[in-house]
Amino acid sequence: MKAPLMKSTSGIRGIVGQTIDPPTIMQYAAAFGQFARKGKVIVGRDSRPSGEHISRLVTSVLAMAGCDVIDLGIVPTPTVELEIVHHKAAAGIAITASHNPAEWNALKFFNSSGEFITRQQYARLEKIVARMKSDYVTYEKLGKVSSDSDSIERHIKSVLKIKAVTPAKIKKRKYKVVVDAINGAGSIALPEFLERLGIEVVRLNCKNDGDFFRKPEPIAENLTQLGRMVKRHKADLGMACDPDADRLALVDEKGRPIGEELTLTLSVAYYLLKKKGPVAINLSTSRITADVARMIGSRVYLSPVGEANVIAEMRKRKAVIGGEGNGGVILPECHYGRDALVGAGLVMSYLAQTGKNLSQLVGTLPAYFNIKMKAALPDKFELKIAQVERQIKSVYGRIKIDRRDGLRFDLAEGWIQVRKSNTEPIYRLIVEARSEKSARSMVKSVRKILK
Repeated sequence: MKAPLMKSTSGIRGIVGQTIDPPTIMQYAAAFGQFARKGKVIVGRDSRPSGEHISRLVTSVLAMAGCDVIDLGIVPTPTVELEIVHHKAAAGIAITASHNPAEWNALKFFNSSGEFITRQQYARLEKIVARMKSDYVTYEKLGKVSSDSDSIERHIKSVLKIKAVTPAKIKKRKYKVVVDAINGAGSIALPEFLERLGIEVVRLNCKNDGDFFRKPEPIAENLTQLGRMVKRHKADLGMACDPDADRLALVDEKGRPIGEELTLTLSVAYYLLKKKGPVAINLSTSRITADVARMIGSRVYLSPVGEANVIAEMRKRKAVIGGEGNGGVILPECHYGRDALVGAGLVMSYLAQTGKNLSQLVGTLPAYFNIKMKAALPDKFELKIAQVERQIKSVYGRIKIDRRDGLRFDLAEGWIQVRKSNTEPIYRLIVEARSEKSARSMVKSVRKILK
């Protein structure tokens, strides 16, 4: 079955040769050139095999639409975001399907602020696409294509400037960290950043060649090799990122994945000790982060899933830190975007300040049992969601329901969320409770209806 073209403020995403094909790429690149009003556009990509070909097509179409293009090559998505601001560009495109398998690719669209385009901006882009009229320029008005090989270096320096990141304290601890970059765009940036902090780095899958040795998403089940390497090298911890290095997951000194949720929790816990203020996270993020922030005295706000939605909430609430529970830390002091380097810098600084190892630090956090599942969208999904709501109400009585992103039910013992994915033709089910028994019971009742 042909996978559909996924469209949202996160961009367009699909399988190469099916929905991500030359006509679609050209159509959106040309429309984005008009969206950028023929201004300067930054382009970067992750290392997956299709990226080079798509990048050539995108840069050529943008130039023929009258845009000057700076091609960064293989760089993390947050590097693209930072370079838009550095070069005072009108917009940017990151060519990456993030955590999706190698056969997928995508165009992620950014505005002049180096942030995902807003819903209003995305609607304007789609209107341009719908007109089906490409506004190409004559030969004397063609844009120029240039490169910039210093973008990763500037990215590293920008994270090192964060006041809460403490290289001197980290260096004294003489840490050893194993980095698994899945041969993606973080293969150079993350290890080099950690070495600037005085950390000994063991590189695992850091060839930058797009050979995804494991499944791309940095969730616990995909980090067994990293766990073995941490134990073999007697490292202090392991770090894994997704192919475009905007998400970070951690493995403790015993080789155990602690869950990508806790990257954000630890970053928030540490940063709020340095700078007080509100926190914004999405509706799919573990309650652990909210509990920790509230214990420190911060207000916590929830947004729909999606980086653009979290950033909008952060701006609205003037949040000092925020992010998504998939390992995506957003720190306005550096830039408004998920960034694996930012997460790494905050976590290592927290470890250095406390003198604890990672498992000890995790042991200080509230405990919840979290289950995340995904499955193909069933027929009549919306009707079945309504059945889920009736079932939950009949079992738990009066509960708090948030309908901004699928359905989220907040219960005394935990919470449940069912929502369509923005990036894959699936639905996601997340359940979190104080006990494993309670969590599995909630999953069973919801899954029974959705099957």
